[in-house]
Amino acid sequence: MARTRSWQPSFDRSMQIPQLKGSVILITGGTGSFGNRVASFLLRHNPAEIRIYSRDEKKQWEMQNAFPEFRYIIGDVRDLERLKEAMREVDYVFHAAALKQVPSCESYPFEAVKTNVIGSHNACEAAKANKVKTFVGLSTDKAVKPVNAMGMSKAMMEKIACSQNQHGEETIFCCVRYGNVMGSRGSVIPLFRKLIEEDKPLTLTVPRMTRFLMTLDQSVDLVLHAMTDAQGGEVFVRKAPACTVQSLAEAMRLKYSPRGEQHPIDVVGIRPGEKIDEVLVSEYEMQRVSDEEDYFTIHPQYRVPKNVTPHNLGEEYTSANTRQLTDPSEIGQLLDMMGQAEFYI
Repeated sequence: MARTRSWQPSFDRSMQIPQLKGSVILITGGTGSFGNRVASFLLRHNPAEIRIYSRDEKKQWEMQNAFPEFRYIIGDVRDLERLKEAMREVDYVFHAAALKQVPSCESYPFEAVKTNVIGSHNACEAAKANKVKTFVGLSTDKAVKPVNAMGMSKAMMEKIACSQNQHGEETIFCCVRYGNVMGSRGSVIPLFRKLIEEDKPLTLTVPRMTRFLMTLDQSVDLVLHAMTDAQGGEVFVRKAPACTVQSLAEAMRLKYSPRGEQHPIDVVGIRPGEKIDEVLVSEYEMQRVSDEEDYFTIHPQYRVPKNVTPHNLGEEYTSANTRQLTDPSEIGQLLDMMGQAEFYI
């Protein structure tokens, strides 16, 4: 089966993005999978400085070995004054700092509030105080019709960021929302690889559970699309294929295990806070979207343009109704596109 265009990067990586030349960029949570990849890409656009803001000095030390040209700032998004200091003279902010693990947020929901909600509010306040040009918040499909603490806290992050442009702020605020980023820290793909290397059974929660599949490079394309297209208050969604966790496990054992299809798979049952299918655009948001070939733009309720794309009432965009990958070779192609393993350690 042929690939669809939505698998491919939308930005020509050989082209310069004029806004980035000579700019100062800050990435909160910059030592994570996304921060590593977007920072390395931004280097090609000749910024004056890239600042990596995070609270983990060990990860900063590891990243500094690979990227000594960045400026590394120890700090927590829970600390407003530290954020204001870190954002001095910054032009663009990519807000990736978050507690992202569903089980830990279920166990300690107020910790998710302190980082994902209060921390995001602090980041917005610091951006306004320093007259940042554009602020892009990174969100997740779990923020749509959320059933777990992580998703609820990220939904509030979206509301906080996207509400900022109601009253004429100089800074443009927007968010991006994506499904499972393949290979990012804590995702199932590195877990499956580790289990295969240790010759242990692959553990599935619910075999028919579906998840979107997006590479880190595609997530970078999405934030750059948001940065260059946002007017203020939008949530940008990149279209992506999906598969069941059963199909992913079968593709990975065929691709990576010496035992091939004989590598065992164990079903362990659903975890607290998990959904069977993920939603990237809800039925309510579908009434105020612009639908492009690769993207949905969800416009804020306080500024809906006249030329939104019509959708039927009740229609959603989910991991169950997007293009489904069932052929192990198709899933294997995406695994090949996943990127360098050192970004996922």
